[in-house]
Amino acid sequence: MELIFEKSVSGRGCSILPACDVETASLPANLSREEPPVLPEMAEVDISRHYTELCGNVHGVNSGFYPLGSCTMKYNPRIDEEMAALPGFTCIHPLAPTDSVKGCKAVFDTAKKYLLEIFGMDDCTFQPAAGAHGEFTGVMLIKKYHESRGDADRRTKIIVPDSAHGTNPATASMCGYTVVNVPSASDGCVDLEALKEVLGEDTAGLMLTNPNTVGIFDKNILEITRRVHEAGGLCYYDGANLNAIMGIVRPGDMGFDCIHSNLHKTFATPHGGGGPGAGVVGCKDFLAKFLPKSALMDGEDALQVRSFSGNFLVVVKALAYIMTLGKEGVTEAAQNAVLNANYLMSRIKGTFKPAFDRICMHEFVLDLSGYKEETGVSALDVAKTLIDYGMHPPTMYFPLIVHEALMLEPTETESKENLDKAAEVFRKLYKLGFDDPEYMKAAPHHAQIARPDEVQAARNPVLRWSKND
Repeated sequence: MELIFEKSVSGRGCSILPACDVETASLPANLSREEPPVLPEMAEVDISRHYTELCGNVHGVNSGFYPLGSCTMKYNPRIDEEMAALPGFTCIHPLAPTDSVKGCKAVFDTAKKYLLEIFGMDDCTFQPAAGAHGEFTGVMLIKKYHESRGDADRRTKIIVPDSAHGTNPATASMCGYTVVNVPSASDGCVDLEALKEVLGEDTAGLMLTNPNTVGIFDKNILEITRRVHEAGGLCYYDGANLNAIMGIVRPGDMGFDCIHSNLHKTFATPHGGGGPGAGVVGCKDFLAKFLPKSALMDGEDALQVRSFSGNFLVVVKALAYIMTLGKEGVTEAAQNAVLNANYLMSRIKGTFKPAFDRICMHEFVLDLSGYKEETGVSALDVAKTLIDYGMHPPTMYFPLIVHEALMLEPTETESKENLDKAAEVFRKLYKLGFDDPEYMKAAPHHAQIARPDEVQAARNPVLRWSKND
């Protein structure tokens, strides 16, 4: 597909402006461009067709099945967008006096009330701009806690399970901690004996998500958090998988001291494409004094991790989602997420092998290592072939504890009919790997781009067009 600059025709345009009826003014020479900006010159119909074509080449939640594990890429209801588009929310200024934006403060206050109830926490901040930013804020709370007790110098280690999201060890390292990995047991949960070995006076805390990255609710969670607390550490909850348990069990009741929640995952606000997101951080009372503050929420200027009050309109969308569902609806959404994952896994059984053949939560992991040995077809090949069947690939090669992993999360917004269709595709591909492995190794065959050099793209990305290219 050509870039819009490549479709440009000199002298063509689409602006029809009336004659200027006021005196014109020119910028001083020192503020003027030496040459006009290089912008595409196109007719309106050509612009419309270009972006329509571009949209058709992007697979989103509205395009088809999107089982991107651990990311909860679920449908964002239109009512959420409509609420966030209300002029009273979009036309405010971040520096507006507090008494002139009481409606916006009411949004924050109401969202805070509902989220704290779901989290099982006592206070929160809306400042973090996304999940990883929320992680950073949460771990900094732990750090400030130890500093306030005078034991920060010896509490230098953060424990992270080997199945954790990659942002967990990165966050701990950014906060100045040494990362200690604890292995998983054969059941996919934290190995309690291994955890016991690494706990000590140097433990600052534990970062954990539950259900974990392989989609299993750790049956030992109360024992895990108890042991960390007895060692003098704090427990941080990665809320990436909160979609499976919201309204059913609360992280605060599991023994966690602080939490971040990706509003763009659990509460159906837009996800991906560079943002915006929101990584609300909640905590127990004893950590509340360390939370970042904002003038709107707290009436004072204090330590901030982001300008103003965070991504406000994302919070509006999340609140609209929660209020639309209500208490029973939030619980039902989590239950359906778990039901859909287990249903899809059961439909795929007999073909690709689950890494942990047991009841899962919101997501499950397939282990294709045996399949690759038999057919030569890898998890990557299967994922690429799915594109030809109108499906977005699931998460590939994660978590690292499962070789040739494909992680699927269908979310609660998929119907039984869609799950049946998806399962049938997986069953077809399983057979295709034996019948025509070379076809799968060359897939996708009908996509705009087949198999780019991903290493080159990551190391040397081309992010903008240049007229000199």
